[in-house]
Amino acid sequence: MKAAVIKNEGAAPVYTEFAEPVVGEHRQLVELVAAGIHPVVRALAGGTHYGSRGSWPLIPGVDAVARTGDGQLVYTGFTEHPYGTFAERLSVPMTIPLPAGADPIQVAGGLNPGLSSWVPLRGRQAEGPLGTVLVLGATGVAGTVAVQSALALGADHVVAVGRNQAALERLAGQRVSTAALVGEPGPDGFALAAALAEHRPSTVLDFVWGQPAELTFAALSRAGLDDDQQPCVYIEIGASAGATAAVPAALLRSTAITVKGSGAGSAKLSELMAELPLFMARIADGSVRVPVSAVPLTDVESAWQGDEPGRRTVLTA
Repeated sequence: MKAAVIKNEGAAPVYTEFAEPVVGEHRQLVELVAAGIHPVVRALAGGTHYGSRGSWPLIPGVDAVARTGDGQLVYTGFTEHPYGTFAERLSVPMTIPLPAGADPIQVAGGLNPGLSSWVPLRGRQAEGPLGTVLVLGATGVAGTVAVQSALALGADHVVAVGRNQAALERLAGQRVSTAALVGEPGPDGFALAAALAEHRPSTVLDFVWGQPAELTFAALSRAGLDDDQQPCVYIEIGASAGATAAVPAALLRSTAITVKGSGAGSAKLSELMAELPLFMARIADGSVRVPVSAVPLTDVESAWQGDEPGRRTVLTA
């Protein structure tokens, strides 16, 4: 079969022949319709992600929209190494039917980045009203979807923070305020302190970590010895701005803040699978729109070299 194949560490995928996948027990063969080039795909393929096998050659790709033998469109994944989803045919253990009217390109491009915020938001929703949600890294694909998901789940307000001023302007609305990170961030926390003075968050979704996280910690800090009346859960999801961030001791002592992570390994697979149909329904009904660009699988090598900022590249069969 034809597939995108990475032949050695650090190489870009090439469209070439690869052995057919083995269809073992409790698996079925499906045909690719669309699959997203997500950041986690690049990290796993390059050996920099904690889940990488560190062996090549391999077919990249973690999830896909595919077609079953009877013609049904399904969302799927969990291929077995060295097989990924960037191939004509996939051997998979699970399929979830797409809702009526769902755009396969939107689903393929949106489920991976969207679930990264949807799952923790749903967990917070189960604990009570969302109140104000701060999205750090809101102008990337995952952050843009996170803003929409927070609103769809009933957040009173969203504070969207990012570097792309034009993208922030598109996100701004009646229930969305913005704070820009432009050039070198200064001690004022790139205007975040002013934004949080009016809308202090009960939940932070952090897609960037690094220095922006440190500035956010500073903006969340309090003075005085009175009780913190606004508990906050700070959820670390991505690390595009740096792998480490210093957490001030005074922040942990003076505020009712909880810092935790959400990702493969910390989030339960059963919870993830339960949320998939619900989030797909949001894509199908238009509550969540994902900025995507569709590219044929045959052009995977050029597509791999770089994404259009703020859009998710989706490979199509």
